[in-house]
Amino acid sequence: MGTAENRALVEGIFAEMAAGNPRAMSDAMADDFRWVIPGAWSWSGSWPTKTATLTGLLRPLMAQFPGGYRSAADFVLADGNRVVVQARAQATTTAGESYHQTYCFVFTVEDGKLTEVIEHCDTALAERVLTAPGRML
Repeated sequence: MGTAENRALVEGIFAEMAAGNPRAMSDAMADDFRWVIPGAWSWSGSWPTKTATLTGLLRPLMAQFPGGYRSAADFVLADGNRVVVQARAQATTTAGESYHQTYCFVFTVEDGKLTEVIEHCDTALAERVLTAPGRML
């Protein structure tokens, strides 16, 4: 797949998530997918497979949004197998906290599947209103 197809794949994922389908991301992941959150804060880490990402990161995270989670792309840039997305998310936590997050995602796409994402976000917001992975109650 080329740049245009990779961009279209990621744009489609975010269109689905904006419509309320957070599974669009996991449905597009390769089995050897890796999610990376860089830095030195409570959410930093690497989840080395699709299964590890789902069980250790995404399912615990989505459980904190009982009313649902929506994320929409503000813009998408693509070059070869790299696709960069600035996105906004809106949700409310189980504690009633507003979670209006801004992200920068750097995706790698191989053979029509996501193989990696590096996520950058508002760390102060996440620390303030969310329970970090591995600390779910």
